[in-house]
Amino acid sequence: MPYLVLDLEMTGGEPGWNEIIQVGAVLCDDNWNELGQYLTNVYPENEEAFSEYSARIHGLTLSDLDDAPMIYDVIPAFEEWILEKLGRLRGRTQTLDNSQYLRDVVICGQSVINDINFLRFAYREEKIKWPYSNKLLDMHTLGYFVFEVLKANGQAVPKSLSLKAIAGYFGLSREDAEFHNALEDAVLTTECFKKVFALAKTFKLNP
Repeated sequence: MPYLVLDLEMTGGEPGWNEIIQVGAVLCDDNWNELGQYLTNVYPENEEAFSEYSARIHGLTLSDLDDAPMIYDVIPAFEEWILEKLGRLRGRTQTLDNSQYLRDVVICGQSVINDINFLRFAYREEKIKWPYSNKLLDMHTLGYFVFEVLKANGQAVPKSLSLKAIAGYFGLSREDAEFHNALEDAVLTTECFKKVFALAKTFKLNP
């Protein structure tokens, strides 16, 4: 069950109007050993939806994306990268449907349902079958449970469940404090998952 820690930057918050402009990911095996990192910019079809608010978050402009591929090229390239890192390219039939090879890949992230919604919309628009597992792993939800356990046992917990707060709790931080980069956030989220899973292994039930 490989873990694909995903982070996307978008032109805004509404799938269908706003679009993905950056894809960052870290692929790990089921023991959280890193298999590879992925980053690409994406040129949006709907230039009118490029909002100043989102630009203040990711720091990207349309001119920064001039040479970026469109989402219909990014999707198959991204799947190919995952297959290559998992060693699943040999014997694979060249097709737009990679579900038989990627159906066990669990998408993970911080409040990752939003990223999944955008990515699923892009798949539907390009008429490509969704290949990944329908399971997901959300740091926000997982953190809520883990930190509730710690709090109930008198331990210090983060002040919020934001990625910045959770990472800070574990002594981690973004290198660029001003802008969000999809790969940097995916790497940071991966490290938080590793810390939370290691922490969970220390929990003991009272007899």
